[in-house]
Amino acid sequence: MTIHANSPEARDIAHHFHGYTNARAHQKNGPMVIDRGEGCYVVDNTGKRYFEAMSGLWSVGLGFSEQRLIDAATQQLQRLPFYHNFSHKSHDPAIDLAEKLVSIAPVPMSKVFFTNSGSEANDTVLKMVWYRSNAMGQPQRKKVISRQRAYHGVTIAAASLTGLPNNHRSFDLPIANVLHTASPHHYRDARDGETEEEFSTRLAQELEDLILAEGPDTIAAFWGEPVMGAGGVVVPPKGYWAKVQAVLKKYDILLVADEVICGFGRLGTMFGSEAMEMQPDVMMMSKQITSSYMPFSAIMVNDRVFDPIADESNSIGVFGHGFTGGGHPVGAAVALETIKIIEERDLVANAADVGAHMQTRMADLVDLPMVGEVRGYGLIGAVELVHDKAEKSPFKAPGKLGALVNADLTERGVISRNMMDAMALCPPLISTKAEIDLVIDSMAASIEAVSKSITG
Repeated sequence: MTIHANSPEARDIAHHFHGYTNARAHQKNGPMVIDRGEGCYVVDNTGKRYFEAMSGLWSVGLGFSEQRLIDAATQQLQRLPFYHNFSHKSHDPAIDLAEKLVSIAPVPMSKVFFTNSGSEANDTVLKMVWYRSNAMGQPQRKKVISRQRAYHGVTIAAASLTGLPNNHRSFDLPIANVLHTASPHHYRDARDGETEEEFSTRLAQELEDLILAEGPDTIAAFWGEPVMGAGGVVVPPKGYWAKVQAVLKKYDILLVADEVICGFGRLGTMFGSEAMEMQPDVMMMSKQITSSYMPFSAIMVNDRVFDPIADESNSIGVFGHGFTGGGHPVGAAVALETIKIIEERDLVANAADVGAHMQTRMADLVDLPMVGEVRGYGLIGAVELVHDKAEKSPFKAPGKLGALVNADLTERGVISRNMMDAMALCPPLISTKAEIDLVIDSMAASIEAVSKSITG
């Protein structure tokens, strides 16, 4: 949901980290109506054109008018518009896509399970983790650990894994057995004088302390985005993933990598796990897997995860989980074409190159009034806005500055997203350096305009 950028409510509303707007304000003012897409741009129903600096929802990697994806969907609709993968059945697009995903995985993977969204993928993995524990004769090993400010979706289990308060409030979440440890945001959460390496060491120790307090034999898995997305684009500090993985290995705890935002080139590598040197047992993918032209998601698991699940399902006679649209042939065909385009056009390298330019240009903003921190990796980033740089404090209320800058930026023809006071950037993989310059120059102008307006 969105409210008009020039409405009073847009300037008054304080968004929470995931960026939803107030439902009543939306009802009163109505949405911005997007009519069509052109490459990295979208056009509203008044004819105004915007650079989509968020790739929709972190997801339209190939832009909004890729004809090859439209053709792939059309051809598959003509050949086999739907079939399922229940009862020992399948179809070529799902089989080919599973083989392709396993072949490009950054670590050895064994099998692929298809779902329809990142939320469904995370829910499915939690069920798999519990199923696996029972299969291994460890019914007590049902707890999982996620992180504060994590985002893993909004279905009941996925929202519980999410570490954002407004995804829990009034929903009676999180559910039992889902624990949260600290966010790896050095700028906000490090102690005075604490280096990134020292901060990482402390977080790893806090994780181990939590595991010991709960009982190592009760912890099944640890969930993590390589780089946090909707929680504010939090890039882990030096040494973080190496230290966390050492703790997990010590207590035989699975590592689940949520690649829904980071996968398929976003960090300048095919998967975020490569960039962050993670060795996951499970990977979830969605969003850019089809450039969001079709709802689609996938889970990859290694033999360590798959074998006990297979043994248990053989014993029971069924693995009682699946979705009508899971592995949809049209979605699978679009995903295959998306990966083919990414590879043929070397868009992972483009993301690394243009992403490095974006990070350099973002660094130019740090001296502006109201900019407390810039952070990012590859083609994802955030500009943290503060009223007082020394205190890192907000203006009037958290989210106020972000709402003001976001409204001004939209008026300038750039769509971003404020996660509280962090302005997010996640442009399409096909973006050029000139387009990034447009975005950063517009961001700078918006920050300066809002700064002048609130200081008189």
